[in-house]
Amino acid sequence: MPAYHSVITEGDFRVLGSIPLIPLNSPKYRGPAPVSNEYDPIGEAINLFRANVLFRNYEIKSPGDRLLIYITLFISDCLNKVAARGLNEKMSDTSRFLNSVANGAIAIPGEAGFPLNSMYQAPANRNDADLLRQYLAQIRQETAHRLVTKLYTDPRTGGELAAPSKWWMAFAKRKFMNKSL
Repeated sequence: MPAYHSVITEGDFRVLGSIPLIPLNSPKYRGPAPVSNEYDPIGEAINLFRANVLFRNYEIKSPGDRLLIYITLFISDCLNKVAARGLNEKMSDTSRFLNSVANGAIAIPGEAGFPLNSMYQAPANRNDADLLRQYLAQIRQETAHRLVTKLYTDPRTGGELAAPSKWWMAFAKRKFMNKSL
């Protein structure tokens, strides 16, 4: 069974370091990403995370897949860090913690700390690198905000849980493509 791919296969998006600057659906955080109500790459990554994280290999078919891979790796990193802190935290504490994780150091393609340098190209110049770093920071902040909401929502009733959902935390130990950010 093949992995799930992004629905964005082509479009008129600016591409920096092999990552397309896709508009976000109702971003809470400011950044270079334009606003659009048509497609939501963060929502897609969160919805496909539990299915895609089971795959060790992932065939890249479009630039949208590269963004999906990055967001999936970030979600995996967030779940690992939440699990390491313990599963008895309140939603507000986890939200503050993941916000600090999202605002941490960001490695971009072409830098030594980026885990997927073999699959991504480096940005063409310094301005493109700065814009990509800002875009990925916005993606990370928005993903962390939405992930906390998903972690603490009861799938049966829609109410708030006292601890992170065991149905999400079960995937904390899995590594997508045997990589981590």
